Amino acid sequence: MSEVILELKDVAVFQKESLVLNNISLHVNKGDFVYLIGKTGSGKSSFMKTLYGDLPLQQGTGSIVDFDLTKLREKDIPFLRRKLGIVFQDFKLLPDRNIYNNLLFVLKATGWKDSKAIDNKIKEVLEKVGMQTKGFKFPHQVSGGEQQRVAIARALLNDPELIIADEPTGNLDPQTSVEVMKVLQDINKAGRTILMATHDYALILKFPSKTLKLDGNQVFEVIQRAGR
Repeated sequence: MSEVILELKDVAVFQKESLVLNNISLHVNKGDFVYLIGKTGSGKSSFMKTLYGDLPLQQGTGSIVDFDLTKLREKDIPFLRRKLGIVFQDFKLLPDRNIYNNLLFVLKATGWKDSKAIDNKIKEVLEKVGMQTKGFKFPHQVSGGEQQRVAIARALLNDPELIIADEPTGNLDPQTSVEVMKVLQDINKAGRTILMATHDYALILKFPSKTLKLDGNQVFEVIQRAGR
């Protein structure tokens, strides 16, 4: 039987008092690559924020990487986020330190102490995203695509069970988007589960996978066929 990483039943997503999405029931299994699509304003970001604890789950039931979202407390959120890797559209790298030290900051903040283990882990994740020779550079010295590769490396630091990528190619040109997608595909093939919000339909056609569409407050699965 497949291991379920994310399961939602009869979930409603609210942004303050406004109902954004209603009656969501879905599950994501370990090793899946799932797209989340929908027009701007359809609720993709609110949906993602509910998954990583930025918005509380007020209606329905849900579990993600063995955390019950209905019982999630403020003090649980840092522990939840250690089991998730989150990749944002705008990279969110610290501009005042180089790439290596961006990753070092995250490991120290999440309790890593052994300097050799830290060094090995940083080298390992940079190699996975093809940035092993760029650790000394500052974010402004590398391209947008390279910054997003670093953001993906950062998401891998604590061996997350699920990577949540919110429009990871949204600020990139088409060629760079494909390169970043190939990195995500390789990570998925190595066994990592990925949920990716996107509005880039060209990427979905090029890399078909399970697709969930947000439309009219609902979420439903779109059947994708390879090579169409």
